Formats: sequence, C-alpha cells, structure tokens
Amino acid sequence: MRGNMKNNVGWNDRFKIGVDTIDKAHQKLFAIVCRLINLNEDEEKSQWACMEGVKYFKSYTMKHFAEEEAYMRYIDYSGYAMHKKLHDDLRDRKLPALERELELSDYSAESVRHFIGICIGWLTEHIMIEDRAITGKIATKWVYNPADEELETVKKAVSHVMQEIFRFDMRLISEHYSGEDFGSSLCYRVNYISLDGKKRMQLFFILEERLLLSTVSGLLGTSFKRIDNTVLSTVKQLFQIVIKRMGISYKPESQYRLEKDNFLTDEQIAKIFERECPPFSLLYNTGNGYFAFCVKK
Repeated sequence: MRGNMKNNVGWNDRFKIGVDTIDKAHQKLFAIVCRLINLNEDEEKSQWACMEGVKYFKSYTMKHFAEEEAYMRYIDYSGYAMHKKLHDDLRDRKLPALERELELSDYSAESVRHFIGICIGWLTEHIMIEDRAITGKIATKWVYNPADEELETVKKAVSHVMQEIFRFDMRLISEHYSGEDFGSSLCYRVNYISLDGKKRMQLFFILEERLLLSTVSGLLGTSFKRIDNTVLSTVKQLFQIVIKRMGISYKPESQYRLEKDNFLTDEQIAKIFERECPPFSLLYNTGNGYFAFCVKK
C-alpha cells in the first residue's frame, strides 16, 4: 500500500474542526479503525474480531452522520447537499460493498486491508477538508456536482466497456472516490485539449497492481509477476481502445485532441486529489482487484 497503515492513521489535534461533539465522534472513529488494524494482525482473533469491529464502525458512523447532518442544517450550511451526498456514498455504497467483500472472502487479509485502507483515506480526507469546510476554515474539494443524468451516463459507459473488453465483474463501490489508498496500484492519465484550445479534459484509470498483472497476463497468455515495459505498453494500448469505445459519452475524437498521456506515481495521484476531486470519480471492485475511473474537465 502507499505506506504503513499504522503510521498513517491515528487521531491528531489537527483534525479538530472546533465543534466539540463532532470532534469527539471523529476521535472515536479513528480509535475504532486503529483497533481494526491491530486485530487484523492477530491471526487467531482476526476474523471474529474484525466482524464485530466492522459492525461497530458502521453503526457508529451512521449515528455520527445523523448528528453531523443535523448540525449542518441547524447552522444552515450552504454546502449541505454535497456534504450529505458524500455521507450517503459511504453509508449506502462504500460500507455495504466493502462489507460484502469481507463476507464473500471470509474476511481474508486482502479484503480487510481494502476495508481499512478505504476507511482511513475517507476519514482523513473527509475530516481534514469537508468537515473543516463546515466551519469555513477551508474550501470543499468537491467544487462541481454533476447532474444525476450525467453521472448515470458515465457509469453505464464505464461498466459496459470494461465488461465488454476485460470481462470484469464490475461492482460499483463509490460514486465519489477521493483518492483513498486501496493497495499497490498504477495510474494511467490521458490529457485532451479542445480543438479551439480553450478547454482541457483528463481521464484517469487507476488499477490495483494484482488486477493489472492478472489482466495483462490473461490477454497475452503469459504470466507477469511485476510491472515492466511490456505491461506498461499493453496498458496504454488497451485503454486507448477503452477510450474510443467510451466515445459515446465523451466524444474526444470530435471535440478534443490528444495532448499527452503518462503514468503517474502515488505522490502525483495524491497531489491531484489533494487540490480538487474530479467531478466524475468512480471506484469499482472487479473481484480480482480494485479499479477507479475519474474524469476532470
């Protein structure tokens, strides 16, 4: 993963937003996640303890969201609608999907790492940015909220093309992926510029390493144990095909021209999401690893 989980999680006073009840709830959520990390490293207790820990995290999160949303309504927070969408995404999509993965895998170490990694990333980003935005200390990163019809078009295009080309069993985990760490991964970015030179569009394909290697190995009929130049070249070719097949939604060939494409490091990915979350930002579980697709205009 992008760092040691123990070193990346834990309550810090910099997370405080200045509302006592909310700060106490956030502190407790971090304590629950830290407990899950420790339990996951104890093989004898791992499965049962993680089951109970996940249930407790989910239950406490629901309680906290209800209280935080009530507070936002009380102060008439202008960003309430988008903030609630982020809550709904975790409550109604991310957590149930992660819980389903845990159950189907019999609480495997990989699925527990997914759960912890996503929750750590979400908590840290959401508290540091979105919750502090409630008190006016910082601006929200979700500056553009696409219409439901736009989002549905993108979701359908992604699912259809990825299933058609790769035969992925696409299960949507999040409609608002904010760069959470789901393990060792590779990001392929494609930059377009409009024909009049006034607009730019970026497409991001982020694949968990094990998904990437198994996919390329299957397509080329040979086993790849690590990412090399052959794998990278294949990825570029494959996703250029994906983009063309998704042209019904983005029409890059008629409205834009390719400016450049490149692979991004973990640090570069983090910086992109640090500044602003792409308006279309989807996270999927394929059964063989995680895949994120983002569009920034």
